[in-house]
Amino acid sequence: MKKRAAVLCGAAAVVVASGLTAVPAEAGAPHAPETSRATTLAWKKCGTDDYPTLQCASVEVPLDHADPSGRTITLALSRIPHTAKKYQGPLLVNPGGPGGSGLTLAGFVAASLPKEVAAEYDVVGFDPRGVGDSRPALDCAPGHFDAVRPDSVPTSPEVEQANLDRAKSFAEACGRKYGDLLPHMTTTAAARDLDVIRQALGAERINYFGYSYGTYLGTVYAKLYPQRVRRLVLDSVVDPTGVWYDSNLDQNQAFNARHRAFMDWVAKNDATYRLGTDAEKTEAAWYAMRSALKENPAGGKVGPAELEDTYVPGGYYNGYWPYLAEAFSSYVNDKDDGPLVEAYENFGATDVAGDNGYSVYTSVECRDAVWPRDWAQWRKDNWEMYERAPFMSWNNAWYNAPCAYWPVEPARPERINTTSQVPPALLFQATDDAATPYQGAVTVHRRLERSSLVVESGGGNHGITLSGNACLDRHLAAYLADGTLPRGSHGDADAVCEALPDPKPLTSKAAPGTARGSVLHGLLGPRL
Repeated sequence: MKKRAAVLCGAAAVVVASGLTAVPAEAGAPHAPETSRATTLAWKKCGTDDYPTLQCASVEVPLDHADPSGRTITLALSRIPHTAKKYQGPLLVNPGGPGGSGLTLAGFVAASLPKEVAAEYDVVGFDPRGVGDSRPALDCAPGHFDAVRPDSVPTSPEVEQANLDRAKSFAEACGRKYGDLLPHMTTTAAARDLDVIRQALGAERINYFGYSYGTYLGTVYAKLYPQRVRRLVLDSVVDPTGVWYDSNLDQNQAFNARHRAFMDWVAKNDATYRLGTDAEKTEAAWYAMRSALKENPAGGKVGPAELEDTYVPGGYYNGYWPYLAEAFSSYVNDKDDGPLVEAYENFGATDVAGDNGYSVYTSVECRDAVWPRDWAQWRKDNWEMYERAPFMSWNNAWYNAPCAYWPVEPARPERINTTSQVPPALLFQATDDAATPYQGAVTVHRRLERSSLVVESGGGNHGITLSGNACLDRHLAAYLADGTLPRGSHGDADAVCEALPDPKPLTSKAAPGTARGSVLHGLLGPRL
């Protein structure tokens, strides 16, 4: 993920806008017990060229919150300190995953919010347990995604077994290396970590802004500690009723639709890409490319599984489409696989940070909730899904398959019940988001009774605020400034913003997506 930000763009752009008043805590709201820790954070300068005022610190949290005086682990923190006289408290930010590092995100959010709003907050990033600069950091099986992997579509027993062996070996490696940690790698534990961070910051309440999986983490925190929440922003909202097996199956159809939207965009730009003016023929050419790569991987490293890895990010963010289309066109029309290999290295390849992110992703999702242990069910469900949605179904199945063999018994996910105890929250959702389909935001909106939902109509990107849509960002700025929420009647939504236009080809004078959008999507966590 971090490679993409470096390849596609430079520093984040800064916007304009507004200032905050407190929401009273709910009297007598039930909450989880505090983990009492008298901690003074030692902030040190760790600025970068893009974010020169960034500071870093660390905090110890219990490995097991049921044993607060037992073994501890260390979480890495970052912040951009407030500069205004009016101080509205810490704004904790999370990029999702699970497994995403939030240290740089603090700088991005502070730089992208209106100056006068950001100045009133300490914008605080953190690496959740097991992630990045936190210690210990997980890396179950370095090189697990090294090319060339078996074809993701198990068209023979041998291919299926090869993929199963990879999944089993990854789960076994995690158990061998981190058997003492895995029982404590849950969203609930991470939410309790947030409350230790709150105490270390000396705050009575926190403001929280999460993308993707970060919305689930924030929702769980709000369920456990409603009286500790001041502002709650959820962008691209996880459906808490589907964690995690059903959610991953639901994604497949949504990603298939986004891939077809990409094929349609390529067809509309046939003058540039020369792949046909009909989206069905363009899609057929993509699958023909996939078949050819099975026989002869591009550059000795891009086979069918790696091709899918390369194009899945286009389902998250359409700013990548021009780069992906150029690689597609060069391979098909010019018999040149160089751009495809470059696209794989920029979008699909997994580096050390990616190995860490995937290790945390599986450790949390496999422990968080029940997954089928009978591979026959996975086989049945994913072949049925593949018939309707071939683009990502099996790739997604193998990404999550270690959960079928996970060495730790699953926990029970937190029930997110309908409540008015959480202060008014602000939710953002694109109608055609593939990673967190629209209905999830509607579900959370209904369960957080005083929340408002802002919908990006016609949008298909995942992570939509601070990405160049001024309408969305106005609602975000107003809420963080003084708690203002839209209260309209647009069906399930309280406000509707039109999506930004799709990008233009790279040959156009128009930029392929916004600079801020590319920076943000380079910072968001491993694919959900």
